[in-house]
Amino acid sequence: MAADLKKVDAQALVIGVGRGSEGPVLLDNPLPAKAANALAASLDILGVSGAADEVRRIPGIADYGVEVLVLAGVGKVADNQITEEALRRAAGSAIRQLAGLSTVALALPTTTVAQVAAVAEGAALGAYQYDSHHSSTEGRKAAVETVTIITPMAAAAGLPEALERATVLASAVNATRTLVNEPPSHLYPETFADAAKELAKGLPVKITVLDEKKLEKDGYGGIMGVGKGSSRPPRLVKVEYAPAKAKVKLALVGKGITFDSGGISIKPGAGMVTMKCDMAGAAAVLNALLAVARLGLPVKLTAWLCLAENMPSSTATRPSDVLTIFGGKTVEVLNTDAEGRLVMADGLVAASLEQPDAILDVATLTGAQMVALGTRTSGVMGDDGVSAAVKAAADRAGELFWPMPLPEELRPSLDSPVADLANIGERMGGMMTAAVFLAEFIGKGKDGSTIPWAHLDIAGPAFNEGAAYGYTPKQGTGVAVRTVVAYVEDVLSRTS
Repeated sequence: MAADLKKVDAQALVIGVGRGSEGPVLLDNPLPAKAANALAASLDILGVSGAADEVRRIPGIADYGVEVLVLAGVGKVADNQITEEALRRAAGSAIRQLAGLSTVALALPTTTVAQVAAVAEGAALGAYQYDSHHSSTEGRKAAVETVTIITPMAAAAGLPEALERATVLASAVNATRTLVNEPPSHLYPETFADAAKELAKGLPVKITVLDEKKLEKDGYGGIMGVGKGSSRPPRLVKVEYAPAKAKVKLALVGKGITFDSGGISIKPGAGMVTMKCDMAGAAAVLNALLAVARLGLPVKLTAWLCLAENMPSSTATRPSDVLTIFGGKTVEVLNTDAEGRLVMADGLVAASLEQPDAILDVATLTGAQMVALGTRTSGVMGDDGVSAAVKAAADRAGELFWPMPLPEELRPSLDSPVADLANIGERMGGMMTAAVFLAEFIGKGKDGSTIPWAHLDIAGPAFNEGAAYGYTPKQGTGVAVRTVVAYVEDVLSRTS
């Protein structure tokens, strides 16, 4: 952090360019006035548009010891106003595209503590690289090691705390990305549980792991039904953070299918390629809880990681089998590739028994989510109040969520002649049908009413199959972590 460009030692200096109504606009920056004016007049000639994700390198300014000047596009701007998310994305894009350099200074326009924190968060997210299983790193550019933010807010009150929060959030997102990126040969229910313990080291959290014997004994029929076709047995991991002065009690439930072949209802080969990401919900709620613990927020928070590998074998659940979910409800399995809702049902019942003030579940649940909302916008369904709160938290965090309804007419399509309900129903609006199924397993609170709940379907946004953009890399994105943490913060702000 610095207020004076002359005191910064960096290989590259990043300044912002926006897209104004009449062309590119050089945003506020620490360059000398003469150099800034000349650069602003040259943007068109340089072919710089200011579009988001645009990063252009030009020779630096010798007098300031900067070898390379980098023009980072922030997208559309009006009256030189720029949102926190635009800053977050511009910083992340620049740091991601400047891999190979060791030191970078970011001089994007910041006039508030929140804007500085957004730049820091974006930079940390953009620097992420997966420590892959390649036998050599030859030809690979190393991530930027040191980032200095140049801002007039360097001495502002509250900045250290805001930067600490940004660091914690980015670390949690990056840890989630790494879990999602791990191949199923390395990450399966048992090793996922081990990874949770490792990530939680040094934090005031308690982890309880239910193995296949305990799951069978206690009647977790959904998780056992999905996981029994694999040689790698399922797990239910309970992660608890319970500070002494907790003001509210919340629960998180995450889908953790470490690989989804579809089971007996096997997927086409092309549909299986990315199915290592089907545990992204469990990874997100785990790391969101650990972030809350690191921030020391006064909330009792419990995360339930529903872990199984969905494989076809002679022991696998068959279409037409009936499973008994934890708590006693029965489900006819019409399609073994609709397995996520089965493990989530167990987790939702278990979470409900502790009667939290609200439940959020996060899952890569349906391909229908992508049909409805695309690959970058997640769906949120459930109680109107909780869904609206999640949307507000997502907006604040910089993630894209959109509320969807739970139409009453979808419930009859889940009726079964042999069980309480079937695991698939109406195909049209399948994302909402899946949420209607999950709603059947939300229990009652202390006042006898149904516990407030929202379901976050992150099927598309959890895994980026395209090119990297902004602070988002290829493969695992870590989506929902920041939204869940922001939701917890918002709940606390309303109870204080």
